[in-house]
Amino acid sequence: MEKENNSHWWQTTVVYQIYPRSFQDSDGDGIGDIQGIISRLDYLKQLGIGAIWLSPVYKSPNADNGYDISDYQDIMTEFGTMKDMDQLIVEAKKRQIKIVMDLVVNHTSDEHEWFIEARKSKKSPFRDYYIWRDPLNGKVPNSLKASFGGSAWKFDKRTGQYYFHLFSEKQPDLNWENQELRKSIWKMMNFWIDKGIGGFRMDVIDLIGKQPDKAITANGPKLHEYLQEMNSQTFGGKDMLTVGETWGATPENAELYSDPKRHELSMVFQFEHNMLDQKKDGEKWDLKELSVSELKAVLYKWQTSLKSGWNSLFWNNHDLPRIVSRWGNDSPKFRVKSAKMFAIILHMMKGTPYIYQGEEIGMTNYPVKDISEVDDIESINMYNERISKGFKKADVIHSINVKGRDNARTPMQWNNQKNAGFSTGLPWLHVNQNYPEVNVDQSLKDSNSIFYTYQKLISLRKQSRTIVFGDFKEIKEVPENVFAYMRQDKNHQYLIIANFDQHENILKLPEFGTQKSFVVANYDEESIDLRNYKLKPFESFVIEIK
Repeated sequence: MEKENNSHWWQTTVVYQIYPRSFQDSDGDGIGDIQGIISRLDYLKQLGIGAIWLSPVYKSPNADNGYDISDYQDIMTEFGTMKDMDQLIVEAKKRQIKIVMDLVVNHTSDEHEWFIEARKSKKSPFRDYYIWRDPLNGKVPNSLKASFGGSAWKFDKRTGQYYFHLFSEKQPDLNWENQELRKSIWKMMNFWIDKGIGGFRMDVIDLIGKQPDKAITANGPKLHEYLQEMNSQTFGGKDMLTVGETWGATPENAELYSDPKRHELSMVFQFEHNMLDQKKDGEKWDLKELSVSELKAVLYKWQTSLKSGWNSLFWNNHDLPRIVSRWGNDSPKFRVKSAKMFAIILHMMKGTPYIYQGEEIGMTNYPVKDISEVDDIESINMYNERISKGFKKADVIHSINVKGRDNARTPMQWNNQKNAGFSTGLPWLHVNQNYPEVNVDQSLKDSNSIFYTYQKLISLRKQSRTIVFGDFKEIKEVPENVFAYMRQDKNHQYLIIANFDQHENILKLPEFGTQKSFVVANYDEESIDLRNYKLKPFESFVIEIK
């Protein structure tokens, strides 16, 4: 563990992810934009966050909602201009909020100038910026598949070769073995660093060391060499937040990324807990019921296994369904209680917490009845592939309603007015129908809302070194569906309890006796006898043990 006197701002802050297309529209075109974000900065300051992770706002043809970039140093017209972007950085800074840019450097758009030039000729100086291979016996070079379905190889008639793409065919993969490409990326990153940003969230960064000829896509042999070079050429020594998206991370290789002595990244996003409701050898669409004991085991393992590195903490992002619908209970009876429970479990752990827009008011999934209602390329491709293989439509739609990415991307719900206050025009994606009850205005008026639980937890992290740096200790003598752990150091001891269940559970912790020092809770209690206490559905609380 890093010593307290060597702490970084990103260890005591909470990060808020904004998906710009869905956050706030300022000009009535139905698409969220940068000026819309600026107009809501005071709300984010009130919440207490210290950084915004901004999903891509770069110029893009939008084949994958901005993760297909055609110019890293320009802004998508729908979102605004570079002048708007500069204003956002300045206005956020006035409110002690840093902007963390989404860095997408595993691939570009096929409309990026580099690729346009690369595909013109095998002799193009940009040809080697991408991965090209000759056909093998008139067919694809090998059997590697793209994440969005189909082969990872696309034939290009002009030069008679295939190019490699791990995502859409409109997202050709960059060839990181090319030193000139890497220099171009360092130059682009320094362009943004010079603008005063607070760091980078690095999209699928564990894929940049790929070696397609050996069928290696993630965690290639040169991955950490590339990250150390990136560190030395760009953000090294600048105390910036750098977080890598690493779907295949384990505690062992997370140490490689985030041990400060290795000069790579601040932390990574690992997704082990996120895969617990899919069948072992299946895709994310192949559903199974969550085991709470498995979830506890994974989260606790990540709390105790990182000795030198640093953890990221999250339930939601732009690619994941809403946690209150996924593993909680989004019915009117339990939505607020279960949303607060998720907040308490996560924010009392060790690491940097991330909030995804709308999580702090308990936004929910939006079920659809037909594929015509779906926008997400991943869901549409999966639907077409599975229907062609004979899957039942109802089963495929059910999988999309449980796991589809559109669930996270419905517009932010600001008030009970038209389109939830997101836009005066027709929103690019349907607004969740529960916006009259679930919205920011309603949350701010209700002192017992989910928002104020998040605000309290964010404030606690700023005040308490114990929550940031203290030891984590699991308490094992509890029912299977109950989270129980301590955060402690020589100054303070906090007991965290959460009933991850819509049924009651009996808690018997005789060593703690009767306690009164509630720090935060989702039910009103004056005192609790922990020797024999009946936990209510989704009940969760933090007690300071005196």
